[in-house]
Amino acid sequence: MANNLSRNPVISTQPGASHADPADREQGSLFQPRFDSTGLVTAVAIDRSTGRLLMLAHMNAEAIARTRETGFAHFWSRSRGCLWMKGETSGHVLRVAEIRVDCDQDAIELRVDAAGPACHTLAPSCFYRRLTADGTLEWVAD
Repeated sequence: MANNLSRNPVISTQPGASHADPADREQGSLFQPRFDSTGLVTAVAIDRSTGRLLMLAHMNAEAIARTRETGFAHFWSRSRGCLWMKGETSGHVLRVAEIRVDCDQDAIELRVDAAGPACHTLAPSCFYRRLTADGTLEWVAD
């Protein structure tokens, strides 16, 4: 599926394969993800219409490639050790409208349109509790 997510070239999506100059990575126009030692980058999904943080996950090179090819968010499950598409069983997919990277390209922000709750608990966001001053968790409605 051709879409605007797959137009930009990628120099390297392999851990440790790119030794880009930090200034080039931070100021240049080439997509050069900086994977950790396990081959992952942190990714957050943000609702593009509200700006709400929906979830945090991890992506490897294959997850990034599949997301760019299909327009749907794919992630790497550290617990299951496999690639997965968000919503492949529930139908609560995340259609990716835009992919952003942070300054040193070790984190990815997906601006998405969610087709249902983002959390496996069926909460709209995985971030539905806050830490209180006494150290307990409190449910939040927003």
